[in-house]
Amino acid sequence: MLDKNGIAKRIAREVKDGFYVNLGIGIPTLVANYVRDDIEVEFQSENGVLGMGPFPFEGEEDADIINAGKQTITTLKGASFFDSALSFSMIRGQHVDLTILGAMEVAENGDIANWKIPGKMVKGMGGAMDLVASAENIIVAMMHTNRAGQSKLLKRCTLPLTGVGCVTKIVTNLAVLEVTENGFKLLERAPGVTVDEIKAATEGKLEIPDEVPEMILA
Repeated sequence: MLDKNGIAKRIAREVKDGFYVNLGIGIPTLVANYVRDDIEVEFQSENGVLGMGPFPFEGEEDADIINAGKQTITTLKGASFFDSALSFSMIRGQHVDLTILGAMEVAENGDIANWKIPGKMVKGMGGAMDLVASAENIIVAMMHTNRAGQSKLLKRCTLPLTGVGCVTKIVTNLAVLEVTENGFKLLERAPGVTVDEIKAATEGKLEIPDEVPEMILA
């Protein structure tokens, strides 16, 4: 199965030349490290950055240049900085081609829960609600199961929802899945992972084609 960097590397293959891409907090922030060098992509961060690059090397960090998760980042030539009003105008105006988010749960109909666990203090939903309400192409980066080994790909989400019926694709440490009218459709399996292992780790309805290829990460 994949680690977090492996998930990010697979999602990077979904990023196309000329895309404007929003990266959520967590695993999605790693995607910028693995995008092909021969394409031009504009990574947008909701705190007001357009033109993010990979994470800086140790010793080269600039504490004033951060992403929405308060991690230090690099910027590419031509990058720009702006206020939250303009940033969310880009998001709400559907000027972002691809949104990549983390999640705690995803339901078979595309619902996503990624902002709150009841009983735990949180500062708020942040920009997640705007992103899922405005984006038409949402890929979720997540682990397939929680620490107790329970599925995070469910029939129905049990946590407070961030968005309804909005997720298009999911990349986990076990598989790549598409959200369809019939539930989760298994597209690819992680290296060394069997279809039976994916089936056992998925609570929601799972459509399994006759042939399920192994992920290509290079």
